[in-house]
Amino acid sequence: MDNTSRHPFPRWGWAVVSVVAVLAGLWLISETAVFAKKEKKASADAVPAPGIMAMVGETAITEAELKEVLASDLKRIERERHELLQQGLENLITEKLLEVEAQARGVAVEELIAQEVESKIGDVTEEEVAAFYETQKDRINRPQEQVADQIRQYLGGQQRQQAQQTLLASLREKHAVQSFLEPMRVEVDAAGAPSKGPDNAPVTIVEFSDFQCPFCSRVVPTLDRVTSTYGDKVRLVFRQFPLHQIHPLAQKAAEASLCAADQDKFWEMHDALFADQGGLGVGQLKEKAGGLGLDRQAFDDCLDSDRHAERVNQDLQAGVEAGVSGTPAMFVNGRFLSGAQPFEDIAKVIDEELRRAGG
Repeated sequence: MDNTSRHPFPRWGWAVVSVVAVLAGLWLISETAVFAKKEKKASADAVPAPGIMAMVGETAITEAELKEVLASDLKRIERERHELLQQGLENLITEKLLEVEAQARGVAVEELIAQEVESKIGDVTEEEVAAFYETQKDRINRPQEQVADQIRQYLGGQQRQQAQQTLLASLREKHAVQSFLEPMRVEVDAAGAPSKGPDNAPVTIVEFSDFQCPFCSRVVPTLDRVTSTYGDKVRLVFRQFPLHQIHPLAQKAAEASLCAADQDKFWEMHDALFADQGGLGVGQLKEKAGGLGLDRQAFDDCLDSDRHAERVNQDLQAGVEAGVSGTPAMFVNGRFLSGAQPFEDIAKVIDEELRRAGG
C-alpha cells in the first residue's frame, strides 16, 4: 500500500514541520521575554523611587537637586503668591467694610464714598502746583506751564488717596477688623554671624549686604536708628552677600570685616567700609585696620590667606536659598524686606512682630 495515500505529507515533510514548530516556540519564548522586560521597564518608569524626578541612563536626578538649583526662584514665587493672597484679602476687607458701613448708614456704597472721600477733596490751587514744581523741577526738567495739568492731577490723586486711607483706617477700628493670614516667613540661620543686640530679643533682623553696594550704605543710618529706637527689643545680624559680577571689591571687603571680627572689631570695620566705599582695595583695607587699632600683622595674615573666603561664600549661598537676589535684603523675624527700606516701613513690621510677641 502506498503510504503516501494515508499521509498528506511525506516523512521529510514531518521533519520540516517539527523544525518550524520548534523555531516558532523559541520565537514565542523570546518575544514573551522581551515583552516582559518592556513591561518591567514601563512599570519602573511609571512608578519611580521616591524623590527621583528623572533618570539619565543609570544616573538619577533627585527632587532635592532640582529644588537646590531653583531655590531662589521658588522662594520668589512663594513670596509673590503670598503677596497676591495678602492683596486679595485686603481688597475683600475693604469691600466688606464699605458694604457694612453703608448698610449701617442706610446708604449705597457709592454715596458713602461721595460723603467721606469725594467731599474731602478740594481744588488744587496754583500755589500748590507751583510749590510742588519748585521741589521737583530738577527731575521734571520741563517748564511749569507744560506740566501744570499733570501736577494738578497728581496732587488731586494724592488728596483722594489720603481721604480713602483715613476712611478705611477709621472703619477698620470701628468694625474691629482681624486678619488671620499669617505673614510669610523664611527661616534664615543667624548663628555665628556678627550681631548686636541680645540673643533673646523678640525681633531679629538678618541683613544680607554688600560693602560696595551704594544702596546698602544708605540703609546703614536707618538700621542704626532702628537699633537705637528699639534697644534690647531688636537684634541685628549681618550676613555677607557680595555681588561679584558688579562689585569686584566686595569679596575682599567682606573677608576684611570678618578678619576684624576675629579681633572683636566687626562693627567698627563695618562702619569704616561703608563710610569709604571708594577705598576697598586690599591695601586700603589694611590701612583701615591700622586706623581702627587692630593688630596689623594678624589682620594682614588673615586677609592674605583668604581665611574667611569660604565663610563668605556660605553666607552668599544661604542668601540665595532664602530667595535673596540683590542687596540690601532683610528678614525681620523671617519676613522679607527688599532694598533700602525707609525707617517707617521697617518699624511697621517690627511693631507688628512686637504685638504678636506681646511686647
